[in-house]
Amino acid sequence: MPQMQRTISWTLYRYLVKDILFSFFVAFLFFFFVFFVNHLLLMAREILTKRVPLYQVALLVLFGLPSVIAMSAPFASLMGTLMTVGRLSSSNEVLVMLSSGLSYRMIFVPAISVGIFISILSFMANDILLPAGTIQFARLYRRILVATPALELQPNSIKRFRDTVIVMGPVSGREIENILILDRTGDGQRRVIMAQYAELRDAGREGLSLDLSNVFVKSSREIVRSDYDYAFSEFLRYWVPQEDFIQALTAIGPREMSSVDLRREIVVRTLDQRQRLDGRYSRVLSQALNLENSLRMGVYDAAWNRRENYFNVFEREAHAAAAMRAERSLLIYRLEFYKKFSIPFGALSFVFLAVALGLLAKKSGQTVGFIFGLLISVIYWALLLGGQTVGVRFGFSPFWSMWLPNILALSIGLVLCLVSTRK
Repeated sequence: MPQMQRTISWTLYRYLVKDILFSFFVAFLFFFFVFFVNHLLLMAREILTKRVPLYQVALLVLFGLPSVIAMSAPFASLMGTLMTVGRLSSSNEVLVMLSSGLSYRMIFVPAISVGIFISILSFMANDILLPAGTIQFARLYRRILVATPALELQPNSIKRFRDTVIVMGPVSGREIENILILDRTGDGQRRVIMAQYAELRDAGREGLSLDLSNVFVKSSREIVRSDYDYAFSEFLRYWVPQEDFIQALTAIGPREMSSVDLRREIVVRTLDQRQRLDGRYSRVLSQALNLENSLRMGVYDAAWNRRENYFNVFEREAHAAAAMRAERSLLIYRLEFYKKFSIPFGALSFVFLAVALGLLAKKSGQTVGFIFGLLISVIYWALLLGGQTVGVRFGFSPFWSMWLPNILALSIGLVLCLVSTRK
């Protein structure tokens, strides 16, 4: 019992926890402001230019706060711990603790406790508050969109609504120049519509309409491309159903889902991809067998004349199977799933690195901690974005893509901790 009292002092424990939490709060305000400006104020400014009421803009900003909190907390944990431990080291308080018979555990235990608390807080903001805020954001945005249909019209942009793709040229108010529409008709025909001018109109519950001028329309069948129709018109009214327009713009992606829902969606998509691949591989195998039989029959069999056709179909099916296997949508869902855990619990990985670097500070510990914290945050963010890019483009393991920055921070921190404590 006496040895335990010399190892852990609960008075010092409370003192260090309060100091780390205060530094965390200061650093959190800094990162919160950075992410807030980057992600929310720019969006709010774009909405304000469309004359959206100020209170609705404020609500949109409020519903977007959980993502800012989830991103700010881990970096604030790193900087707050660095600033606290750096101050203790530069003011020789660490030396006093060690001279009093206390060990380095007196510094690590409060830092780890705060790291665990911040990681759980950040995870809850990312996994609970973010989906709830996204739902409320989508509902409010839907009301704003119905009242201000020109909100999503951006010059020289592409909009996708289910089976419809709209390519827009210069936009002035509700008027669009050089518009291109790609869609499908009710009987499944592909259709291309080109117009020199278009004007967006709100038709209430029926949706939105585009009044097109100087129009060219071409429709063709899916199987027989040479069978097509075309027409010219000075005026054409094109309808975009309100449900299609709103659902496309307020759809919830993997980033806005909770970890449970995201895991469930990954399982569903994995089974669907596996079934589609099995069907595609069956067709590849069938065409391969047809090709083999036609070659085995020899030149005197009628199947010999169809060998080239079998080979072309086999090659097409094989390429389609390879493209389906390399589909990135499922990979993006897996990356986001691991990202939901790696970023919040990065705060815990940062603790060891922050304590080790803080112990090395000899002068101006808080200033050095702030500078090092900012530098490490930039490097960590670059590694995270790089891992996500490598994972999407090259199919790298989603787990390692998202957790490698945390593992590096933890490994480097443990090595530096061993070096600093031995000294």
